[in-house]
Amino acid sequence: MSSENKLEFDFSTMQEVIRRVGLIDAFRGKWGAIEQKNNRYLRELRRVATIESIGSSTRIEGAILTNEEVERLIKNVKITEFKTRDEQEVFGYYEALDLILDHAKEIDLTEAYVKQLHGVLLRYSGKDQRHRGGYKTLSNQVVANYPDGSQRVIFNTTAPHLTETQMYQMIKWVGGSLEGGQIHSLIVIGLFIYEFLSIHPFQDGNGRLSQLLTTLLLLKMGYDFAQYVSFENIIEQRKADYYRALMAGQQHRGTEKEVIGDWIISFLDCLQTLTSRLESKYALYKDKGGYLNERQQQILVTLQEHHPLKVSDLSTRLPHLSINTLKKDLQYMVQQGMLEKLGALKATVYLVKPTKSS
Repeated sequence: MSSENKLEFDFSTMQEVIRRVGLIDAFRGKWGAIEQKNNRYLRELRRVATIESIGSSTRIEGAILTNEEVERLIKNVKITEFKTRDEQEVFGYYEALDLILDHAKEIDLTEAYVKQLHGVLLRYSGKDQRHRGGYKTLSNQVVANYPDGSQRVIFNTTAPHLTETQMYQMIKWVGGSLEGGQIHSLIVIGLFIYEFLSIHPFQDGNGRLSQLLTTLLLLKMGYDFAQYVSFENIIEQRKADYYRALMAGQQHRGTEKEVIGDWIISFLDCLQTLTSRLESKYALYKDKGGYLNERQQQILVTLQEHHPLKVSDLSTRLPHLSINTLKKDLQYMVQQGMLEKLGALKATVYLVKPTKSS
């Protein structure tokens, strides 16, 4: 099935896609006006987003380092002294993301660059030296793992001997579509990520690389706001839904039943969440003047998505934070005018105060 055919959605799906694309583009226009002011808050937003992206992307793949541990590692690391695979993966992702954030506009999407980026991503991973920067030579099925230890094959990725051909065809189509402009760039990017993860071109690192390539293409196509808030963090928080939408199409790959409307909507929904989160974060910096550390950022995001919450509710959702730490941070954020406190004693709940439009 050709790429264009996979975009032949039913009427209601297409209307929903158009609506979401319109909202994201409207935010891009508004954000462009903010960015032109060279606002002093942008550097801090990008720094925080970078740490969140590195932490979330590696945790999605099974790493256990917190954002605060990631930040300390990046500040203090000596490359000759990596103690764990998690540390190797964190620093590889850091270097790959840094490369994209600084040079996205100059980078062309080619097979050679995708392989180069894969090499950077796995540069410090000892067990991946043999296959970094090269397409897979062994099959890598996508499987579901169940609590009882059993596994079920969801779908078979592209066979190794067909990988190079399919990658060439797909990247050529993406380049032509982005340049031609007949299909909206956000839809092209969404389809590219779907195809990339379906081909699964490398032996390892495909998930992390797909997130880096998402950021690269968003920045290349003028969605500059993507560098100031973490797309990877959104995927981490909705990992089950993100991959469920992906696999809804993949399980019928190569047949007439391969429908990817749910995936495209899910991808656009992640971007919408990204825009609303960035708007809230920027408004807090701009209107309240308060600084939030990584831990407080986590609390804020959790409240934005689930408020009102009690301290006990937050403790359940953020089990790595102690009750005393939560109480101190909540008190600070109330004092800064970021949160509202309602009720008393054990019935006390916290919610995010509405902010003025940015």
